[in-house]
Amino acid sequence: MRFSHKIRKLVSGQGLASARKHTLRIFRLNRFPLETKRVIETIDPAAFEQIRRRYAVENPGEHWPKYLDLDRWISINIRRIREIELDLARRRHILDLGCGAGYFLYIAQLLGHSGIGLDVDFVPMFSDVTRLLGVRRVIQRIRAFDPLPDLGAKFDLVTAFMICFNNHKQTNLWGVAEWEFFLDDLARQLAPRGRVWLELNREYDGTFYTPELKTFFQRRGAMVDEHKIIFTSGLPAPALTLPVAR
Repeated sequence: MRFSHKIRKLVSGQGLASARKHTLRIFRLNRFPLETKRVIETIDPAAFEQIRRRYAVENPGEHWPKYLDLDRWISINIRRIREIELDLARRRHILDLGCGAGYFLYIAQLLGHSGIGLDVDFVPMFSDVTRLLGVRRVIQRIRAFDPLPDLGAKFDLVTAFMICFNNHKQTNLWGVAEWEFFLDDLARQLAPRGRVWLELNREYDGTFYTPELKTFFQRRGAMVDEHKIIFTSGLPAPALTLPVAR
């Protein structure tokens, strides 16, 4: 089984892609090592402990104090960094929508990238943690049919993980019209050939999007991989978007 799996990887091109990443990581050995322990060691332990004492609760479940678990969330964000290949890329300017505690941008900064987080400000813990980490944050709620603020320089990469701004698990969950406005507006923030990496949350019915919305993303030029909506080279205007092949 293992041998046949390796053969399938070679035939499909996955083996070549894996070899490419491995080679690039060898040449990037002078970069900050992406290890959970090493990343945590860069965070002021006394200052973070003060934050932990202020906000920690026993058994936080799915509530926001769960993000005080550094081992878990630094590991998760290292995985995101690797999946997007920021550990292999040259310097990128990043916009992280719904940045939360700022761990993703913090790790990206350790690798030499720059970025801005955008989020609401009703969780004081996130303000304290992002301030400690030196992550720049702009406060604004993302609403349907409202444009994003002018953030100055264009971004090479826009990310959003565990998205809630689409009215996740609410009766007015975003449909095609809301997403079309959002993507059209987001295009203003992108540098030429900039990438967009969006990760949706599962809704009450177990899905991430309706069939109609999936088709819309694909026609817009996205690669749809379960909960991930990935635009690898800009956000084509609707008039330039090709129909999905049938």
